[in-house]
Amino acid sequence: MSIFKKDPIQIITFRSYGTQNHLYAKGRALEDENIDLSKKGFFNLLWNTYKRFETDLITDAQLILTLPDGRKIETETDSQGYFLIDQAIENILPLIDKNGCLQYEISFAETFPKRKIQSENRFKGEVFIPSETAKFGVISDVDDTIMHTGLTSRFKWKVIKNTIFKRAEKRVPLEGAADFYQMLKKGKSADESNPIFYVSHGPWNLYRYLEVFLETNNFPKGPILLRDFVNPFAKKYKPEKPQKQKEIINILKTYPQLNFILIGDSGEHDPDIYTEIAEAHPERILAIYLRNVKHKKKMIRVKGLFKDYETVPVLLVEDSEAAIMHAKEMGFI
Repeated sequence: MSIFKKDPIQIITFRSYGTQNHLYAKGRALEDENIDLSKKGFFNLLWNTYKRFETDLITDAQLILTLPDGRKIETETDSQGYFLIDQAIENILPLIDKNGCLQYEISFAETFPKRKIQSENRFKGEVFIPSETAKFGVISDVDDTIMHTGLTSRFKWKVIKNTIFKRAEKRVPLEGAADFYQMLKKGKSADESNPIFYVSHGPWNLYRYLEVFLETNNFPKGPILLRDFVNPFAKKYKPEKPQKQKEIINILKTYPQLNFILIGDSGEHDPDIYTEIAEAHPERILAIYLRNVKHKKKMIRVKGLFKDYETVPVLLVEDSEAAIMHAKEMGFI
C-alpha cells in the first residue's frame, strides 16, 4: 500500500456468522471507489461495474475489531486486502441484539498522513448468531436459485447483461423465492427463526450489490458468503468448486446441533457439491431442492444423477410452489 496516494480508504465488512462462543468475521480493506448503486443510465452502470472489479487493495494493514463491550481483537489484511477473524471468544451472548446479530466496529490501527480514512475510521460490521429456537438451517445458492442470472446461457452473455446493465434493485428474483425463504425461516411453528445462509460462486466484489438485492426483495437477512474473483476468460481458469464446498462444510461444523436444507439449481455445480455433502453427512441434510434450468443437456445429466438416489430427499422443482408443497409435507413449514 502506498501512503502517498490521496484516494480515501475504507473497510468493507461482510455479514458472516458465529456462535455464542466463536467469532467468524470477514471483510476487506480497499480504496473507496465511490460506487453509487442508485445511479441510472447505461454509462453509470458500466462505470460502476468497472469500479466494482478494479479494486485498489490495502494490504498488510493492521486492523482493530472492537466488540460492544469494549473488548478488542487485532488482525491484519492479507495480500488481497482481506481480513479474517476465526477464533473462540467468551461471553458473546449478552452482546447479541434482538435481531440475532453481534454488532462490531473495525478500524485501521494507524493513520496515514497522505490518506483520508472514510467514516472517521469506524466501520460497522455484524456477525449473525442463530437463535436457540432454530430447528434447522438453510444453505442457499444465489445465481439462478433466487435471482435470474443466466449462468447456462451461451458464452455467459446473460450473466454479463444482468450483472453489468441492471441495478441491484431492478434484478428479478425467481417468483415465490422470497416467500418460500420467509416460510423456512419461520418454520412449522412460525417462530423458529431458522437461519438462512447465502453461499455463492460469485466474487466478493458483488457483496454490496447482492446485499441490496436481498433487502429490496424481502429475503430473510443472513450471512452472504462469496469467493475471490477469478477471471472466467483466463486460459487457466477452472470452475472453483472447493471454495463453496468449504464454506458449507464450515457451516456444518460451526452448528453441529443443526440439520440443514440445501437449495440450489441444476445448471452448474450445485448437484455435485450437494450430493457430496449429503453422502458425507446423510444424517444432517434434511432435503435438497434444485431449481430446473432451461438447458437440455444439463437437465439430462442431473436427472440421471438422481434417478436412483436415496441418501436424502432430492426434489427438482420448476417453481417455488412445488418446493413449498414438499416442505409442508416434510413438516419444515
